[in-house]
Amino acid sequence: MEALQSGTHLSIQEYLEGELHSEIRHEYLGGDVYAMAGASIDHNILSLNIASALRAHLAGKGCRVFMADVKVRLQIANDDIFYYPDVMVTCDPRETERYFTQYPKVIIEVLSPETERTDRREKFLSYLQIETLEEYVLVSQNKMEVTVFRRKENWRPEIITAAEQQQRLLSLDFAIPLSSIYEGVKV
Repeated sequence: MEALQSGTHLSIQEYLEGELHSEIRHEYLGGDVYAMAGASIDHNILSLNIASALRAHLAGKGCRVFMADVKVRLQIANDDIFYYPDVMVTCDPRETERYFTQYPKVIIEVLSPETERTDRREKFLSYLQIETLEEYVLVSQNKMEVTVFRRKENWRPEIITAAEQQQRLLSLDFAIPLSSIYEGVKV
C-alpha cells in the first residue's frame, strides 16, 4: 500500500493497514487522515519521564503503559476516530487489539505550540466520551505546569506548577514530583 496522504478519505481497514507501512503517523477522524508533526526533544523527554515512572509503578498490577506509537480508538456520533496520545495507561481486560486501545484509564498529552489548542479542546472533548477514562493530563513543555482533569471531580482542572509538588493520578495510586517529570528539560 502507498503511504497515506493527509486529507485522504479512507475506511478504517485502509487506515490501519496504511499505518503499518507508513513512515509518518496519521490521526483518523471519521474517514479523513491527518499527518502528525514530529516531536521536539523536550516533548520526547517529558513523555519518556512520565511513561517510565508509570511503568515502574504499575509493574505486576495488570496495567499497561503506552507511549506515542499506540492509538486510542473512539466512536463519536457514528464517526470512528483514532488519536495517538503521548502516554496512555489501560488496565481493562477487554483490550484485545494489537495496534490500538479502546479502554484507557489515563491519557496524557504533552503540549506544544502546534498541538495545545487541539489537545485542550478537540481531544479533551473527544476523550470525555471514553467510558473508562478517569484522568486526562496536559503537560506543558514551555513552562513547569501540569493540568489534571478527573472524572470524579467533574473534569475540573487541577493545575500544578511548583517543582516540589506531586502530580497525582488517583486512579492509579501514583504520584510523581514535577521535578522528576521535567528532569532534563529546561523550562
